[in-house]
Parts: sequence; structure tokens; C-alpha cells
Amino acid sequence: MKNILLSFCLFAPVLLFAQKSADMGANKQTAVSIIDAHAADLTRLSDQVWGFAELAMQEYQSAKVLADYAEQQGFKVDRGVAGIPTAFVASYGAGRPIIGVMGEFDALPGLSQKAQPVRAPQQEGAPGHGCGHNMFGPGSLGAAIAIKELIEAGKLKGTVRFYGTPAEEDLAGKVYMTRAGLFDDLDVCLDWHPSDETEASVQSTQAVVDYDIEFRGHSAHAAYDPWDGRSALDAMELCAQGVNYLREHIKPSVRIHYVFKNSGDIPNVIPEYARMWIWVRDSKRTGVEEVWKRIEKIAQGAALMTETEVSVKLNNGLYEQLVNRTGAAALQKNLELLGPIRYTPEETGFGKSIQAALGFPQTGMNANCNPLKETKPDPDGGSSDVGDVSWNVPEISLTVTTAPARTPWHSWAVVACGGMSIGHKGMLHAAKALALTMVDLYENESLRKEIRAEFEQRKGDQVYKAMIPDGPPPVPAVKAGN
Repeated sequence: MKNILLSFCLFAPVLLFAQKSADMGANKQTAVSIIDAHAADLTRLSDQVWGFAELAMQEYQSAKVLADYAEQQGFKVDRGVAGIPTAFVASYGAGRPIIGVMGEFDALPGLSQKAQPVRAPQQEGAPGHGCGHNMFGPGSLGAAIAIKELIEAGKLKGTVRFYGTPAEEDLAGKVYMTRAGLFDDLDVCLDWHPSDETEASVQSTQAVVDYDIEFRGHSAHAAYDPWDGRSALDAMELCAQGVNYLREHIKPSVRIHYVFKNSGDIPNVIPEYARMWIWVRDSKRTGVEEVWKRIEKIAQGAALMTETEVSVKLNNGLYEQLVNRTGAAALQKNLELLGPIRYTPEETGFGKSIQAALGFPQTGMNANCNPLKETKPDPDGGSSDVGDVSWNVPEISLTVTTAPARTPWHSWAVVACGGMSIGHKGMLHAAKALALTMVDLYENESLRKEIRAEFEQRKGDQVYKAMIPDGPPPVPAVKAGN
């Protein structure tokens, strides 16, 4: 009896997976097989982008390897779209439905890290993929390739698009792509994001607006004739004080962050120029606009008090994400079909070592898929330019485990896992979950209509207008490293 039980325990996971594979249907099984066949290439792409670690709007090498691979797989690739050299769209097929999937590939400054479970920069002060975007692009491209091959084989009908979307961490690349109309004709769009847990995303993001407030006065000697000066620094400090007094009178969902970027050069000269960089967030764009109007009045008041001049410059702004629970429910079913991510003892040990280095309980990775959650009225925090896409087309989002539980994002620990097999496994799992959901979208017109109906209901009569300055995107004049 003991041997029979042992045999059942050993083979039960295999039998369960076989049953789930049978439940998938032929096209879904084929999609999984296609991604498995491309797994080595997708992993190589992820590691290449991890090594490049290029900042926003400077992802020249990262964009090239992804676009080149898409082209090699038979996609038609349009490069440099929306005035951004590192943005591209890879398309295959014809007619409707048109399903899109997005991938990011920008890194964060100062997070260089080796693929080791202790803090060990490859190059001190250099960028690193502390948000896992090295996996984001290849994972989404893997899903697009699976659908492309199904269309090519005559198993599905329609068009698939992979969007190479740069500059999510800064400069809002997707907003410029949205303004250019690149998502307008999609039936549905999908994306995923690396995380410390796997789930169909049903929480919104925070809307945010990013401004510079500049004050200009005139200088004077701080000891000899300070009365002749008009201090821009005084104005900026008064503005910041006014903002901090405002905090008592805003809703709990609002967040305000600022730094002083310019405040003078030497103490014995009255500063003639000062600049503060300020962000305002709220769960709704309308809430952001309300708070921002009050801050503009505070800035004007600070200028009046100091007899200086003030100007406000919009850098960019992001909408909150419109949740689509209908799409998330379809995605949830496919996550459950795939089952948990399986880790080796060495991978679990790697994750626990990271948790030990961070002072967290050593529990390893969250391998299982979370149940579908209720949508909160206010998101926990964080903003993304995916939000702007979601106001133009129904958007389905996913997070997948690529690092151990409780890992702080935008940290060296995320970089370390993204450069080894923990991240690779999460990336391939995401590719499969996206591909299976895309199969549903191609095969099920009723599902597409239900997703569109929820999108129209949530959007209501609000008209989208990109919160970015007129003119071209803020692309650096010189490539990184040149």
C-alpha cells in the first residue's frame, strides 16, 4: 500500500498536467508547444536585454534584438513609430479580429547587479532591470509568435500585433504611441508585468501628472546688497511649504512628491533661478487635475510674495488604468489551466538567499496562481502608461512571479532574479498565459463583444486627451554610450 501511495504522489502532478493539457483544446496545446520550441531564443533575448540595461528612450540595442527576432519570425516590423527611434510595431495576418500584446524593455538607473542572491553590482552606478522589463518584451513577443504560427497554419484568423513600447519608467512612451493612434483599431490589447505573485490583474493604477515649476528672480550679493535681490529659492521654498500645508486638505487617495532640481550655486549669491520637480497622483485623473489646479495657485502665490516670476511646464501625465474584469476572468481560467510554476531546489534556495539578504522570512517563490480578486475603489499605488492604452482599447493585464515573495520592486533583487532561471520561468509562463487568452479572443466573438461592452461602460462619455506636451517625444539627442 505504501508503494502504491508513493507512486500516486510521484505521478499525480504529471497526470494532472496531462488532464489540464487535454482541457486546453488543440490550438491552446499548440500555442504552448510553440512557446516551448522558442524558449531558448526567448531566454537568450531576455538575457541580452538584461545585459544591455538601457534607460528610457535609449533602448537602441534592446529594441533592435527584439524587432530583428520578430522580423526573422515572419512579422512585418515598423520601426521608429510615433517619433521614438526605439518604438516599433510587429504585425502578422490580415483582417479582424486585431489583437495586440505589449512589451517593454527599459531599465532603471543605478541598479546594476550580477545574477547573484547578494548585492553585487556589475558596474557601480550603472543601470539595471529592477522592474523586470528584460523579461517583459521577450515574454510578450513569445505569445505573439505562438499566435502568428497558428494564423500561418490556418488555425486562427485575424491579425496579431506585438508593440515594442519603450520608456515606461520615465517619459511615457506608450502615451506618445497612443497619441499617434497606434492602438486605435485593436479589438483587445494585453500586457503582463514581472512580480512576486501570479494573478490576473483587476486593480487599477494611479493617474499621475509630472510638472516642473520654475521661479525666476534676479541675483544680488547676499551680504553686500541682498535687498536688491529677488530670490527664486525663497519662492520655491514657499511653494513647497504651501504644498505641504495642502496635504491636510486632500483626499486620502492623493499622493504628492517633489524634489528641488535647481536652487542656486553658492550661498553668497541670491539665486535668480530655481526649479522644483513635482508629481501629483490620485486614483482618478479628475482628482489629479483638481489638486494640480490648487498647486498652481500656491506657486503663483509664492511668486507674488517674493516678487519673482513663475512658469509651469508639463512633462507628462498618465491616466489610471481601466480594469476589464471580463477579460481578466478569461485570463484567470488559462492561468488555472497552466497550473503552478515549478522550481528546482537550487532556484528555491536562490530565492530564500535573497529573502535572507533583505531580512524577510525565507519562504521562496509564490508558485501558485492567486484567485481572481475584487477590484478596489482606490489602487494601492503606482502608475503606468498602460493606463493610457486602456482608455483607447480594452486592456487585459497579468502579473507573473519572477522573484521571491516580498521582493521590493525597483531593487537589485529583481535584477538578480531577472538574469537567471527564476525570471526565465516566469517569463515563459507569462508568454503561455497570454497566448492561451489570445486564442480565446480569436475563437470567441462573444467574449470580445462582452469585453468591449465592459470597456465602453467603464469609459462612459469621457474623451481621452493625452497629458503630454505638444510636439515630438523627448528623445535624447545622442544614443546612450556615444
